[in-house]
Amino acid sequence: MTNFFNRIFTRYPIKTHRSLLALPGFVSWTLILFPVWGSLFIPYAVAYFVLFFDIYWFYRSFSLVITAYLGSKKIKEAEAKNWLEKVETLPDSQKVNHIIIIPNYKETEEKLRRIVGTIAAQTYPMKRIFVVLAMEKREESAKKKASAIIKDFSDTFGGIYTTFHPDILGEVKGKSSNESYGAKEINKILIDTNIVDINFATVTTADADSMFDRQYFSYLTYDFLKEPKRYNRFWQSANVDHNNFWSVPAATRVFSFFSSLHRTGLLVQGDKLIATATYSLSFLLLKRIGYWDTDVIPEDYRVFFKAFFMMKGDIKANPIFLKTSMDSPLSSTYVGSLKNKYSQIRRWSYGASDDPLFIKWWLTVPGVPFVRKTKILFHVLLDHFLWPANWFILTIAANAITLFNPVFARTTIGYNLPILARIILTSSIVALIIMIVIDYRNRPKHLSKSRTRELLFPLEFILMPIAGFFLNSLPAIISHTQLMLGRKMEYKVTEKL
Repeated sequence: MTNFFNRIFTRYPIKTHRSLLALPGFVSWTLILFPVWGSLFIPYAVAYFVLFFDIYWFYRSFSLVITAYLGSKKIKEAEAKNWLEKVETLPDSQKVNHIIIIPNYKETEEKLRRIVGTIAAQTYPMKRIFVVLAMEKREESAKKKASAIIKDFSDTFGGIYTTFHPDILGEVKGKSSNESYGAKEINKILIDTNIVDINFATVTTADADSMFDRQYFSYLTYDFLKEPKRYNRFWQSANVDHNNFWSVPAATRVFSFFSSLHRTGLLVQGDKLIATATYSLSFLLLKRIGYWDTDVIPEDYRVFFKAFFMMKGDIKANPIFLKTSMDSPLSSTYVGSLKNKYSQIRRWSYGASDDPLFIKWWLTVPGVPFVRKTKILFHVLLDHFLWPANWFILTIAANAITLFNPVFARTTIGYNLPILARIILTSSIVALIIMIVIDYRNRPKHLSKSRTRELLFPLEFILMPIAGFFLNSLPAIISHTQLMLGRKMEYKVTEKL
């Protein structure tokens, strides 16, 4: 079958790509509009679809509760361990070096100092850590910022370096092309010169707003040495939006709440865990797969799937049960902060642009275990396709049937559908209450503004329906529609004060 699909993609490269590129938007719009046109022609099918989806959402809610609880419990246990002490009991414990690449553009010097400071505070020996400030050459203040930071940390690490990514014809400006350039340059400096042994080297790509747990690289070292397939592994911690949790608008804070719990829960979900944002992998693996691609905006899912199919499915993300704290979008004004959040979701949801490539690899790359590749791809496509549609199905679909088909509304199922939907979704409030408790226990207490703010926080969830539309579904459906129409998206850096 792979040969057949290879011939199709080879013969019709543009048509197949365009067709698959339109798929996320087509599915999303179909699901959004189904309660409208379906109410007129197949109302019973719509009714059962809405009920099924509400039950599915109820299941998702309590699934998040369970996984977030288990992930949080494992994090608490890991935080209590001395990972450096555990590392020192292993063979080759003195050989492992860590290279941290920080791709950035127009970030403040203060923010860059903050992340470098969290690296300098690691329990792992500093002389086996190498930091790379991956700057963009087109940023006028890049050299000045980099020089000041390097001067202050010159004697801290095994080395601290700066790369200046030029605008290269054919590349897409953004994180992926920048970190790829930085990795290639540092390969020349450290790997090719044998300063660092590639067999005992990891590379971590870190968003500039990341704040590592002080044991991150000790934990990473331990798991790297213990892992028999260390050259075929990624490592992912819980990326939580805690840094400025109380400074962002309430609507953004609600999303930070759910995203932090979601990422914590992913640590215990096996193949659902895929490297995102700030993560680590062996430098040998990165070099084998040809680094990050330079012609794309989204880079984390892309590099994971690239490695997965190149290595015939022998790729996995190992959890690091520690928290890496990050920023939510924040501007100098309230409205500006909301706009930044909107822009961030637009960029994230545009990640569906990689779906055609993932589907193509799924169909054409031989030798990859069918069940595992299908399971991983299914979870990714499900999240992408449902992203814009969730809000519409949960909020208005049940009532849309009775609105567009008054005759059906007088039937037993038509009359009871809105009531049943309301009962199912209202029951999910129990899950929300438990989530609030888990989140409260996970967040650092020193970041809290006041006891009163903590107590009033649950009231902010009243904003969920409005915020869910304007800051989640709307930017996602625009991105998917943009893909359907074949329009590219320009990379825009999200402001995070």
